[in-house]
Amino acid sequence: MKYAKLLAALLILSLYWCTQANAADPHWPKSLTIGTASPGGVYLPYGRFLAKLWTEKLGVPVDAVATQGPVHNVKLLDLGGAQIGFITMGIGLQGWDGTGDWTEGKQFRNMRAIFPMYDTPLQILVLRRSGITRLGQLDNQPMGVGPRAGTGGTYLPKIMKTLGVAPLFKYGSISDLSTELLAGHYVASATMTGVPVPAFVQAESQEPLTFIPLTPEQIATTLKTIQEFSPSTIPANTYKSLDKDYETLGVYNFAIAQADLPDELVYQLVKTVFANAPALTREVPAASDMLPQNVSKDTFLPLHPGAIRYYRQIGIKIPNALVPKN
Repeated sequence: MKYAKLLAALLILSLYWCTQANAADPHWPKSLTIGTASPGGVYLPYGRFLAKLWTEKLGVPVDAVATQGPVHNVKLLDLGGAQIGFITMGIGLQGWDGTGDWTEGKQFRNMRAIFPMYDTPLQILVLRRSGITRLGQLDNQPMGVGPRAGTGGTYLPKIMKTLGVAPLFKYGSISDLSTELLAGHYVASATMTGVPVPAFVQAESQEPLTFIPLTPEQIATTLKTIQEFSPSTIPANTYKSLDKDYETLGVYNFAIAQADLPDELVYQLVKTVFANAPALTREVPAASDMLPQNVSKDTFLPLHPGAIRYYRQIGIKIPNALVPKN
């Protein structure tokens, strides 16, 4: 009897390990890398959650690596250093058309959109004790904007130039936005990433902050100049220091994948993400905007065929312009 039970247990165990070993299609890559961003922001914890989820559910080892952000991620996909990456669609548009200074005229077209993530609002803040309340007071003042190749590092110089303000831009990790502000090395910290930004939550746990607003005229001027932007609102109480809605600008985030990833793999990646959206949102609150219908926020970047299959399966119509030609 004991021998029969032991044999049955060994059989179940062997079936388990066979199932795990064969969970991944043999035609899939042996592993996947996700390009995220620097510590202190939303991309890295978002990517780490997905890496663990996909590894467990699909049987493919997935690693989330810290990068400088969207520009870096587009380049990594192009070079094969990552198979999946997170970008803002403004950077995606610059890369696709080869219009951003960072592209040096090259069109980066080895990327396909796979799922929407969340809006990326512009956030500008100072320590409350600085007494600064207006954007113009930041002229010639040190302003931390995150990594040079990140969304903030890419867009803040252009936004400030449009509005006639000339801060002294300082580049570093997103976590520096908290530590350097509190240390007095930055007068202001500004970035474009999902909310709440962990670095800003960390900063206001030690000192009250003031969020510097844009006037309606400043928002309108920027929207005319940087057309990939759209109006955005950070709701009151998102941060302890924010007692009313913060009207600002934003640009949407998407996950992208290499164009040649197997269709079935991408279908399973996307399906698994949405099936586990509640758990992701508990881990990363910004993921509450990760809804299938928000795929409509993509107006130019072709979707991966595996992703298209998922959206059509759940009844979402994909415009012909977003269906890749090959």
